[in-house]
Amino acid sequence: MTIATTRRDTAVETQKPHDMKLEVVVIPVSDVERAKLFYTGLGWRLDADLTGDGFHVVQFTPPGSNCSVVFGSGVAPGPYARIELDILETAGELVVSDIEAARAELADRGLDVSEVYHYAGDKGRVSGPDPERRSYASWASFRDPAGNNWLLQEVTARAPGRVDADGATFMSSVELAAALRRASVAHGEHEQRTGGQRDENWPDWYAEYMVAEQAGTELPL
Repeated sequence: MTIATTRRDTAVETQKPHDMKLEVVVIPVSDVERAKLFYTGLGWRLDADLTGDGFHVVQFTPPGSNCSVVFGSGVAPGPYARIELDILETAGELVVSDIEAARAELADRGLDVSEVYHYAGDKGRVSGPDPERRSYASWASFRDPAGNNWLLQEVTARAPGRVDADGATFMSSVELAAALRRASVAHGEHEQRTGGQRDENWPDWYAEYMVAEQAGTELPL
């Protein structure tokens, strides 16, 4: 038996693929409110519930899961809601720590991937990554051979409350480094409040602060 193979450029073949974490899966529902009640009853974490004139978008995360589900209906007005509608029109969402590097890799592999873009208020979708390179604010997209659309989203720091305190993880060295820098600034303020004395237990303080920040719980004093 002969197995057909596709030859790729050697540099692309040997390089380590850029991490792309499955973040969101979009599921079809016929009744948004009924689905919301069902997943609430399962004890899933409600991350977003956006409603407006003619649209309703909901996001849940199963306990202990790094991937969420999104469902909704309607045509959403406004730039932020437009992002949520874009998600509803996809198979799902993948998060990366460097949107430009991830896009370049996909393009090198022969994929027809969109340019990197962001949303700028009333201007809607604008070419290029978010000017301030904020987490969750830069995007790209591609389709598979069946026409399924996938979104890439750059995430370097998690929004508070999006991670369970007992399951806090960092998806990349970039995200971990950013969390360490924020903890360092907060710890410096902590040492000033304690009279400028060096905190011998700073590793414990860092760990507590980083987990609490990621989980959206009360920060240590």
